[in-house]
Amino acid sequence: MGFKLKVEGASTIELGTTIITGVKFRTDIPADSNARSTDMGSTVVITGKILTAVDGDPFDGTRQLGVWALVPAEKSDCYRKVSVEVIAASQVVRKYTYPNAFVVDYQEEYGDVEGVGKFTLKIKQKKDKMSQVAVEGGYSV
Repeated sequence: MGFKLKVEGASTIELGTTIITGVKFRTDIPADSNARSTDMGSTVVITGKILTAVDGDPFDGTRQLGVWALVPAEKSDCYRKVSVEVIAASQVVRKYTYPNAFVVDYQEEYGDVEGVGKFTLKIKQKKDKMSQVAVEGGYSV
């Protein structure tokens, strides 16, 4: 199983199957609700490896994720279109599209034994734009 991430905004960030190691999708509904709540959200947690650029590759997508995480709320670029594809056997099992996603948390972790860094990106969809979240899947790559 593999994953692809595409973040579109002032610049485009694309991370592929060699970088991303895991994805978790979650619908956030208040636990104290006795009926379907209108106060819901959606969260995605993406984990992956931070690899050194080789063969003169000028673009480091994981660095660009860190830069996006630092964009202040006052700037419209803090909201970006994010799509995540879950791929298995040349089939797109799921494709989630969040048209107004923002970074809730971004972490990088390094160790002196592994030689590869790890990142965790947590994003959410803007609450008043939840109706625009799209879930697709079941087609070939």
